[in-house]
Amino acid sequence: MKRKLEDDEDAVEKPASSSIIATSMNTSDIVLQTSSSSKLSQKQDYIFHGGRRHVRPYYFEFISHVNKRWTGKTIVDLFADEFKGRHRDYYVGAVKSGRIKVDGKNVPVSYIVKSSQKITHFVHRHEPPVMTDDVEILVNEPDVVTVCKPASIPVHPCGQYRKNTVVGILDAEHDLGTLFPIHRLDRLVSGLLIIARTAAKADFFRQQIEGGMVKKRYIAKVIGVFPEDEKVVDANINYNGSEGRSTAEDANSSGDDKKVKGKPACTKFTRIDTNGTHSLVLCEPVTGRTHQIRVHLQYTGHPIANDPLYLNQQVDDLKTKIAKRIDAGERKMVSPDDYVYSSEDFSIDPMCTNCPKLIPQGYEEHDEALWLHCVQYSGTGWEYECPYPSWASL
Repeated sequence: MKRKLEDDEDAVEKPASSSIIATSMNTSDIVLQTSSSSKLSQKQDYIFHGGRRHVRPYYFEFISHVNKRWTGKTIVDLFADEFKGRHRDYYVGAVKSGRIKVDGKNVPVSYIVKSSQKITHFVHRHEPPVMTDDVEILVNEPDVVTVCKPASIPVHPCGQYRKNTVVGILDAEHDLGTLFPIHRLDRLVSGLLIIARTAAKADFFRQQIEGGMVKKRYIAKVIGVFPEDEKVVDANINYNGSEGRSTAEDANSSGDDKKVKGKPACTKFTRIDTNGTHSLVLCEPVTGRTHQIRVHLQYTGHPIANDPLYLNQQVDDLKTKIAKRIDAGERKMVSPDDYVYSSEDFSIDPMCTNCPKLIPQGYEEHDEALWLHCVQYSGTGWEYECPYPSWASL
């Protein structure tokens, strides 16, 4: 991805279990919800605009505990150094207004934090938009529900996403109660998602997954004519967290003087169809490393045809641009200026660094669905499937 997430409260601070609401812009009026409801989202939390599902901005409390590296810093220096998504002046104002507190108390901007102290930060939270595709329920049983996850939507609350997640949307639209996702799909990957409805069922699935008893099948649309015979890629995956991408290395070609990096990984690939320009490939990961299918397909010389992270450099620029245009005629490209404040949408916060725009800073880019889709999970005595997506036809 070209953009880089910089909204550090979401990336590092731990969210509290309760959101907060405000009756005015005075900090003294911002109070913790006292309702015992455990609902994550409501239908009215969402705004549909420009082909996107947005979340109405809301007040939220993040909680952090002072670690060894933070000890001895002033409260303002701590936030300015560790959470660079906002300017220092914002943190000065947040401390003075009581939006940032230490152990539940207001402190001066010169306050020096101590080890293990609890720091709370009330923010006006703006979540990134996702595609408007429905989270379709495939199977709804007493102890398990399966859905077809659309691309662009995370599985569960993480980073800047809370309500704009599969779990959040299901809570708002279907009221299924407590859910236990037993596996995850990357945000840009679509397809089958299995969610347990009881802790016991979640343990059942996890034991089978950890025991290597679960078979997973994906389909991908790749560049070029993929080999007709089954191809097994056995190449270590080395994930670089700072870059957010993986590399593959063949363990058998390193030589004695070169240490193999990463973790062992294996994926089986079988061509389903080809039209000479693209191929539809069945992908069966034996292991489950970060970006394993994407980087192993790149390793074969046939990367996913619209993968911005792993497309080979030698792919023609024009072909790349064409491949990345998914449903271009159906999805409207919108300018960040379209997402401005409307009194019908949400209340503006004078201290918020995102208001009056609806989307948070850094999310102006138009996400597309990755041509990678989970179609089947199966284990001992069970099997769940998901229909093919529209792009799977050649």
